[in-house]
Amino acid sequence: MASLNKVMLIGNLGKDPEIRQTTTGLCVATFSLATSEKYKNKSGEWEEKTEWHRVTYWAKMAEIARDYLSKGKTVYVEGRLQTRKWQDSSGNDRNTTEIVGEKMQLLSAKESADYYSSNAEIEVERSTDNAQNPSHQYVQDGYDKDGYDKDGYDRNEYDRDGKPKYPF
Repeated sequence: MASLNKVMLIGNLGKDPEIRQTTTGLCVATFSLATSEKYKNKSGEWEEKTEWHRVTYWAKMAEIARDYLSKGKTVYVEGRLQTRKWQDSSGNDRNTTEIVGEKMQLLSAKESADYYSSNAEIEVERSTDNAQNPSHQYVQDGYDKDGYDKDGYDRNEYDRDGKPKYPF
């Protein structure tokens, strides 16, 4: 039987991301994301309902969240739902359901073109072919010397800034 665990949200950060590191030094970012919907009530007046979502990013994506996200920013989040069990300080069992983020796109005005994916980490390297006029070469981890990844996707599907030309 097939199954799918995928979450896609567009919302605003309720506060700056909380950043911490695991004992092995892995960066973790956690933040709350508000999504709202407007609807007409029985008397015909508009009402707004807000849902709050807990979002967690790990490793490189957590560092990106740390560097670019802040309270009030609008962001597209894509990930999966995960429920974990833990004990509070009184020893009571608790459950938390959160979104483990895999991709994000910053939608606030200044960063609207920035798109990040945990599967596509972009690095910028300076080419030294022409010492007077160095160019930038964009390299993506996981591509072979001809520019194809293991699944046959061409790195030329990314623009000159290293962002996917077709992110969705």
